[in-house]
Amino acid sequence: MRVYVPLTLSGLAEAHTRGELGPGPVTAYAVTPGLREWYVSDDLEELEYAALSRAAAASLRMIAGAPGETRRRVVVAVDVRDQDATADPDRALDATSLGEVRIASAVALARAAAVHVDADDALDDVTAAADALGAADQGDDDARFTVDGAEDHELLWFGVQEIPNLLGRPA
Repeated sequence: MRVYVPLTLSGLAEAHTRGELGPGPVTAYAVTPGLREWYVSDDLEELEYAALSRAAAASLRMIAGAPGETRRRVVVAVDVRDQDATADPDRALDATSLGEVRIASAVALARAAAVHVDADDALDDVTAAADALGAADQGDDDARFTVDGAEDHELLWFGVQEIPNLLGRPA
């Protein structure tokens, strides 16, 4: 099963140094029954994109909670065994947790298939979205519009071997 783990750039640096995502439990997003029902689609590529988008939104929340963090959303796509990713059935149709799964223990970074990161041209919108997230959660329509502005940016795809370059480190 492909899962999408939301991170920040500093979280990616830590995972790269340790060689794993974790410690557990690791929160990730995947194509769950609840996500399938919500999006009413059988197109696996479309559903995986929805799970990636949910992880990107979770990454934005992490950034908003860490004022000194670089304003780039980061999501690591990892392949795990189906039984290792469990969804909370009590929250399956809760819109705030669609596609959310937990992995009990750390996941080796070697199992990552790709890393998705915002491009430079997204920085201003991601910064504004992180700053507006609290107001958007309180129902402010203008703030919600600002948060949606970050969601308009597609995350770029990088191979796992490119992580050192993303972090500004020699390979």
